[in-house]
Amino acid sequence: MELPERPGEPEGMAPPGTAPEPETAAPDAAAAPVRARRRGRTTLLIAGAAVLGLVAGTCTGYLVQADREPTKLPSLSQPKLRQAKGEAPEPLSAARDRRVRTDGDLRKLLLKKPRGAKTADWSSAQDGWLDLASYAEVFERPKPAFARLVGDEFRRAAVVAWKQGQTAVEIRLVQYRQEESMAAAERARGAHYWADADDNHSWPIPGTEDGVAYAAKKPEANPGYLPEYKARADAWRGDIEMEIFVSSTRPVGKKTLLGLAKRQLERL
Repeated sequence: MELPERPGEPEGMAPPGTAPEPETAAPDAAAAPVRARRRGRTTLLIAGAAVLGLVAGTCTGYLVQADREPTKLPSLSQPKLRQAKGEAPEPLSAARDRRVRTDGDLRKLLLKKPRGAKTADWSSAQDGWLDLASYAEVFERPKPAFARLVGDEFRRAAVVAWKQGQTAVEIRLVQYRQEESMAAAERARGAHYWADADDNHSWPIPGTEDGVAYAAKKPEANPGYLPEYKARADAWRGDIEMEIFVSSTRPVGKKTLLGLAKRQLERL
């Protein structure tokens, strides 16, 4: 019976059952174990020396550090803060510090009602103020507007409104907390959607980054009422959004609308 070959057996090796010649088999069998023992002993000696070197270095570093004086750390609470040398700039006056002005009575920053003009009876403001619920009511869809204003961190709104002849004007200064987003700027920029409509004239507001004013080309006609032209201006300063609304039985001109916007922004 013929025996199968063993896998991995070197080429030329004697088949199983064949005894090697005594002259060649004995020296090879005795020499292999000697070489393996010498190689393993050398490796162990090198590894041991490396470990002893690491231990000795660690101990030496520890002893050197232990003999040194501890480094003193600065105190966490200092009784006196060190200031930069030289004269400090003077603090801004209340007239120049916009934050001081806008944190006060916001109604004082509104344009004054012109002489001879009548106080508007359509405004829902109470003593010149609109709270969150009242401001949401001015939108066509108050409920989603309320939720959106809460997300925009609505703070307060100051309002002035008047009627002079056949022209009615309402100005709102809407203030946001702006801890999470620049809501005043974002809401003012939303006016560009309406300003770019084909049925409107639109103009940029001078002195602003992206303020815009626009007026309807055609009047709104409702049964029982005179035709009414509408116009609007939107811009922002810091945390305040400016909204100006004008309605008249005559077309609202560019000069009138931009004049109102410019004078109101100057007060901010």
